[in-house]
Amino acid sequence: MRIGAYQFRVTGNIDKNRKTILKAISEAVSQKLDLLVFPECALTGYPPYDIPNSAAVDFHCVMTCLEELQIVASEKKLCIVLGTILKEQEKIYNSAVVFVPNREPFVYSKRALWGYDKNNFSSGHNGGVFRLSDRKIGVRICFEVRFPEYFRELYRENTDLDIILFYDISKQEDLQRYELIRSHIRTRAVENVCPILTVNTSAAFQTAPTALFGRSGQVLSEQERNKEGLFQYNLDFLPLDFGEQGRKEISDLLIKA
Repeated sequence: MRIGAYQFRVTGNIDKNRKTILKAISEAVSQKLDLLVFPECALTGYPPYDIPNSAAVDFHCVMTCLEELQIVASEKKLCIVLGTILKEQEKIYNSAVVFVPNREPFVYSKRALWGYDKNNFSSGHNGGVFRLSDRKIGVRICFEVRFPEYFRELYRENTDLDIILFYDISKQEDLQRYELIRSHIRTRAVENVCPILTVNTSAAFQTAPTALFGRSGQVLSEQERNKEGLFQYNLDFLPLDFGEQGRKEISDLLIKA
C-alpha cells in the first residue's frame, strides 16, 4: 500500500487550507498513493492558535469543502483522511473525516479532551476503524496517543495500520516534547504490533512528528520538522517476525484474561 501524509502550515482561513489540500491531493495522485492523511483540524484551523474558538468556524463552508473532497476522492481513487471541526446539532467535534472512494464518508471524533479541546469540543463516541480494500485502519487524534487504552481498542479490532492526526506545536523550540511524543508513538506501535502513520502541522515548532513507525517501533521514515511537504512510503504488510509474534500471542492472552 502506498501511503502518504501532507504536512503544512494550517491556518484559520478555510479557503487557503482547502487550496493547499487540493494541491497535496494532486501531488499524491501523481505519485500513485492509495492513502493520504492530513493533520488535525487541517481544514478549519485549531482554536485558539488559528481561530478564536470552535464556534467561529463557518460550518456551511466546511460542508461544501467536504462534499467537494468526497467527489475528488472517488474521481482520483484516493482515500483521504482529513482533520476538521464538525458541528452536529448543537455539538461541535474535533474530527477526522475519511473519504474512501465511492463510499459514504466515515467520521471519527476525538475523545481525549483536555485544555483547549475541553473548552471547544464535545467528546466523540465511535471506535475509529474503517476499511480500505482488504485492510483495517484505525484513527486517533493527538492527545489520545498518551493513553494506551485508546490503542488497545484498535488492537482488539486487529487493525493493519493506525493513523494519528496531530496539531501539536510550541512557540519556541522544544525538542524534549518532540522526543517524548515520538516515544509515545513508538511504544503504541510496539504494544499493539501495528505500524503507525502520523502527521502534524508545520506551524511554529513541531512537537510531534510526521512519520511512519514499524510494528517494532522502528522509524521507517520521517519528514523534516517545520517544513511543508508530502511524506510517502510504500508499506508492505510482511509476516510477523519472532519478537512481534511473541508480543501478539501474549497480548491475546492478556486480553482474554
